Amino acid sequence: SGFNSIGHMDTMLRGRHHIGHYKEGEEFIQNVFQVLFLLFSGKEKSNLSICWLQYEISKVVQCLQTKTKKKLKAQGRKSKKLAKNLLKAPDNRNHLSLWKLYAYLEWLLGNIDDARKVFDTALCMAGTGGLKSPQLCSLSLLYAQLEVELLEDLEGAVMSRAVHILTKLAESGPYEPYSGQVLSVNVLKARKTYEHALQDCLSTIPVSDQVSDANQLVNLVGCYALFQYLTVGVDAAVLIYAQTSEKLEAPGSQKRENTGENFGIQNLPTALEAVTLLHTNLLRFHMKISVYPLNPLREALTEALKRYPSNQSLWRSYIHIQRKSHSASKARRFFDGVTRSTNSLEPWLFAIQAEQMRKKLIENVQRADVGEIHSTLPETGLTNRIVALFEHAVQSENGTHCPLLWRMYLNFLV
Repeated sequence: SGFNSIGHMDTMLRGRHHIGHYKEGEEFIQNVFQVLFLLFSGKEKSNLSICWLQYEISKVVQCLQTKTKKKLKAQGRKSKKLAKNLLKAPDNRNHLSLWKLYAYLEWLLGNIDDARKVFDTALCMAGTGGLKSPQLCSLSLLYAQLEVELLEDLEGAVMSRAVHILTKLAESGPYEPYSGQVLSVNVLKARKTYEHALQDCLSTIPVSDQVSDANQLVNLVGCYALFQYLTVGVDAAVLIYAQTSEKLEAPGSQKRENTGENFGIQNLPTALEAVTLLHTNLLRFHMKISVYPLNPLREALTEALKRYPSNQSLWRSYIHIQRKSHSASKARRFFDGVTRSTNSLEPWLFAIQAEQMRKKLIENVQRADVGEIHSTLPETGLTNRIVALFEHAVQSENGTHCPLLWRMYLNFLV
């Protein structure tokens, strides 16, 4: 018993409790990891360690979303213990991706100082590969992004720890922990280095056949754009994303991307998709800490979603910004257009979620300050719209075979 419920359903609420991971299912998954761990060695073992730690982090994130402090504490202890044991293995001691995940775990648990120590240790250990090392770029990018999220505004951002991290990465020398200031001359040198590195990377696009090259380009663009954002401003960062996207959309690279040959693996998210995600996330963050028009973000998201209709992160961002607007018609037209042009199920699921949020909002407003007396005018229009969306979705080829969709439909009808 319990195995049929392994997949946790974030969309469902049972009473006040979110349905989390079932105990039996959880034990099963842990056993699978432990058995596999004895069978692998070398690179495969390291990759399995990464998967295991990512799975643990997903549970911590779930505890953070449901805001259960007691559960978070217990889960945090378990996850940290596993992370430390994995890092003790001889093969993993210098594995930067694992160190990165461990530091991220500490950060999520709110231990910012401990996380910084882990990041600094990993960067000191990583050597002097600089922008040429994909893992070092990826580690520095995550560290800088987390530091940027702590900023309340962009005043004095040039002297921040994030700029220090990105500057050190461009210098390709041994890493030194942040001492409280960044020299202007180093910032200028780093900007030149980033500029040349990006030009070199973009000039080899049609020729590159490696997965690592795609990841490397994305990490490099992310680091450079974040560096420009902190030292020059948001427009400078957007410009880098625009230039890179333009280059990636060029006929030569596009032709190969469609066949999936470009990066060797059929369904690997293309570099363009990853760059778009970085772009939209940066705009969302910027809008949070300062005044900035909504239109550039909305345009970037609608363009991206037409191209990648199954990207959940992009849809989440889209729904988030649509909640701010009082007119639903634009979003409805957009959802309608995307669902007609693709077989992916995500547009249906998010269209339904958007309408359900709207319904909840209207009901909350109607019932405000009245106590138990429900409003005399039930909101039937939205209910009918949601049922119609469900009906269309379950008739689509993928929708018919999607248990989540059927469960959501039953749940809504109840």
